[in-house]
Amino acid sequence: MSNSQKDEPSRTPARTTRLTDPRALRAYAHPTRMRLVGLLRTEGPFTATRAAELTGESVASCSYHLRMLATYGLVEVAPGGRGREKPWRATAHFTQWPNHSDDPAVAEAGKALETAVADRYFELITRAIEERRHLPREWQEAQHIGDRLLHLTAEELADLGGKIDRLLRPYENRQDDPAARPEGARLVQIVRAAFPLPLRPAGNEDVPVAPDDKGGPR
Repeated sequence: MSNSQKDEPSRTPARTTRLTDPRALRAYAHPTRMRLVGLLRTEGPFTATRAAELTGESVASCSYHLRMLATYGLVEVAPGGRGREKPWRATAHFTQWPNHSDDPAVAEAGKALETAVADRYFELITRAIEERRHLPREWQEAQHIGDRLLHLTAEELADLGGKIDRLLRPYENRQDDPAARPEGARLVQIVRAAFPLPLRPAGNEDVPVAPDDKGGPR
């Protein structure tokens, strides 16, 4: 928390912000805005000046992007500003958007946002692999990247996503309550992706090679 926030009451962010406006989806797809929201959720609240220090962008650029995010309800001005330096905070811990829409504008904007999110996840995973050798041994061994091939119905896939979400929920309160974090805990990024593979043409139904213990790309 920034110094300007220490004397102000905090407000617990909502769990989820849901975007359905194609303009909001396109706005959030900008890499800098996506990064700012992520930083506000883990490092904030902070000012545009601090945002510039964290991202390497200019103060003017960060200020502009923060205002754009505020337009669509992803961030808001936090109390405790000093002069022209107003701090910002995230309005929620998670962002959701429709997986399907009959509105072509929403569908196209959602696809662009998910592509940007996938690019961001790839960047984070690549960095984690590159920097893993600097971690203590127990953290290197605990880190894992893998996949599974399962034959599921659409209903089972949706149910599996709900089960994973319920498995992770008990740990969410640690974000807002440092006292709930056990000794040795640190911030961990958990990336989820589950999707049906393309249907194979008739006569070409060979089963993919089974993954090793760690899994692997297909």
